[in-house]
Amino acid sequence: MRVLCTVCGSKAVIGKTDRVSIGYANLYCSCTDPECGHTFVTNVSFSHTLSPSAKTASEVVTALARSLSPEQRRALQQELAF
Repeated sequence: MRVLCTVCGSKAVIGKTDRVSIGYANLYCSCTDPECGHTFVTNVSFSHTLSPSAKTASEVVTALARSLSPEQRRALQQELAF
């Protein structure tokens, strides 16, 4: 991914990425032109799907369930039991 300085159009480098969610991140950038020196934040976000994932729904659910804490997993099992 190429980020350009919003002031002079030169190439910018990403110094830090602040991932807000799986589909949104703030990129902290700085211009590589020493005469400009502009630093700025740009955003990257998910827009839309062109082709659906090849993973099946059960694989996605399993991966999500594994990421839960044991307490959250027990609560989910209780909810699904009804």
